[in-house]
Amino acid sequence: MSKSTHHHGDLREALILAGLALMEEGGPEALTLRKCAARAGVSHAAPAYHFNGLVSLKAAIVARGYRIFTQTMKDHRAQAGPDPRAQLVAICKGYLAFSASHAALFRFMFQDFGDLLPRINASVLKELELESTRAYQVLSEACAPFEPPSGQAHSTEVLVWSLVHGYAMLFGGDKNASTPAGVVPDFARILPDFPLASNNSAKR
Repeated sequence: MSKSTHHHGDLREALILAGLALMEEGGPEALTLRKCAARAGVSHAAPAYHFNGLVSLKAAIVARGYRIFTQTMKDHRAQAGPDPRAQLVAICKGYLAFSASHAALFRFMFQDFGDLLPRINASVLKELELESTRAYQVLSEACAPFEPPSGQAHSTEVLVWSLVHGYAMLFGGDKNASTPAGVVPDFARILPDFPLASNNSAKR
């Protein structure tokens, strides 16, 4: 693609898509401003129009990852029946499908940005917070019908999140992965059969 074909309206998108492609090919180590610019077909100075450095571009790529993550879970949920258990299993399958299809991005998304946060563009940081919150909301809504009316708030969603995320990190979606205990069972088989809460009219 010619460098002249980009204008400021699509440069940001081109850089994010270039970064996603580099991430999938070579992991986080493959991400540099120069490589993203070259992949997008623009000059090495072009990223400065939208990002104040590599850390902000990486954060924007992570935000896009969360958007794809959210949609993957929603797509799986849409294919499930209305039964709350089926909905919960479906979004967990979407969670695992994303972790398997976008392994490098998935692991990068859940790193601790820590001291890097103050260096991220304010607009990018806002986008990152919004997209990550939306992803978690999908999980939270699926767990809501199973939250006990008394006891620790959000205990079910924390348990489910711990289970599905640990499964994804340990086994990477590989159904044939083996452990000292043997072949890893399908996630639906280890997900507890939570009873519906009394106020099971909770929105899903």
